[in-house]
Amino acid sequence: MRGDGRHWRVGVVLEAGRTDGWTDGWMDGWMEECCERCVGSLPWASLIATILLYMGVALFCGCGHEALSGTVTILQNYFEVIRAPGETLDVFTIIDILKYIIYGLAAGFFVFGVLLLVEGFFTTGAIRDLYGEFKITACGRCLTAFLMFLAYLFFLVWLGVTAFTSLPVFMYFNVWTMCQNTSLVEAANLCLDLRQFGAVTISEERKVCTGSEKFFKMCESNELDLTFHLFVCALAGAGAAVIAMVHFLMALAANWGYLKDASRMQKYEDIKSKEEQELHDIHSTRSKERLNAYT
Repeated sequence: MRGDGRHWRVGVVLEAGRTDGWTDGWMDGWMEECCERCVGSLPWASLIATILLYMGVALFCGCGHEALSGTVTILQNYFEVIRAPGETLDVFTIIDILKYIIYGLAAGFFVFGVLLLVEGFFTTGAIRDLYGEFKITACGRCLTAFLMFLAYLFFLVWLGVTAFTSLPVFMYFNVWTMCQNTSLVEAANLCLDLRQFGAVTISEERKVCTGSEKFFKMCESNELDLTFHLFVCALAGAGAAVIAMVHFLMALAANWGYLKDASRMQKYEDIKSKEEQELHDIHSTRSKERLNAYT
């Protein structure tokens, strides 16, 4: 081809393109096979459960932390509760402890979700073919059994957390309902006494009645409405974490069954190969004996 180097390269590309469609077909087939392998190697059950777990934990920790901060604001502004001096265990100290528990839950379940997702990857078909049956069976069974125990334990923990979170939701719902029906409860002269909830000691009288100015200010403020809905979101997050634990238990039980069958199949293959080797040795010995007898 005549002309400069640029025209020569274009001509090569055009001539290659006019040959046939074998190259394009091979590339399409290779890309389709690669895509199917990538999709098939994903542990979809563990992946969905991990996403649901992270969403539930994030929702519970974030909304629960802010709801506890809003509770402190309501207690200080409208019930005039004062933090006790020193290291006395009061309601504010308990709220601080709950916040630290939330920090620990966020960090711990992030690591736990990563472990469960990695375990799901190593028990899929593509990873099994890549690393071999023996490594998956030897290392995976102990890991799967341990994670099943942890998943069941954390399932019970999140059930308890869900039940515990429903208590402030119930209390705030009663207060929120009273604020929504101020005209009905004003004549009844109802009072919100913190001694009934164990927030203060019996000797302290910290209450807000429906006809008082503090009650109307609390109902008109954003703290009560926001704190109530934050606790509702935290309860929803705890429920999502419970559902995620159930998903993990189902996925781990399926993986355990697969690994158990893989272990039995591995033992069967080992016994079969030994028997075939023994038969081969017997036939070889007999052939040698016949040859020696013939000679």
